[in-house]
Amino acid sequence: MPQTTHTPVIGYLLWVFGFTGSHRFYYGRPISGTIYFFTLGLFFIGWLVDLFLIPDMDRKVDLRFTSGPIDYDTAWILLTFLGLLGVHRMYMGKWLTGILYLATGGLFGVGYIYDYWTLNDQLSQLNS
Repeated sequence: MPQTTHTPVIGYLLWVFGFTGSHRFYYGRPISGTIYFFTLGLFFIGWLVDLFLIPDMDRKVDLRFTSGPIDYDTAWILLTFLGLLGVHRMYMGKWLTGILYLATGGLFGVGYIYDYWTLNDQLSQLNS
């Protein structure tokens, strides 16, 4: 049985905000997440279809990333709701950039977007 890195519960929680693409970023699909962000979840149609695709996305993401002491779900929740304050970076042990995010609003939002694109890879690397 593969290691569990992501959970459907968090996937569905982020799906509620899915018209922003957050659940797609969570499941390691930054390109479609960006498209969803700019098109409101493909005009809400793709967002509704994803309601049924989340279980499959969850199975596939567990095969791609490495589990370990840093929890993906916690990091994603911190990024989604407190990312501009750098709390997710502090949770990952990246204190210097976490404090920098805190002082600059996630480096004026650019670092926040960067972390949406790369958080799964950052966590996998820290957990290996």
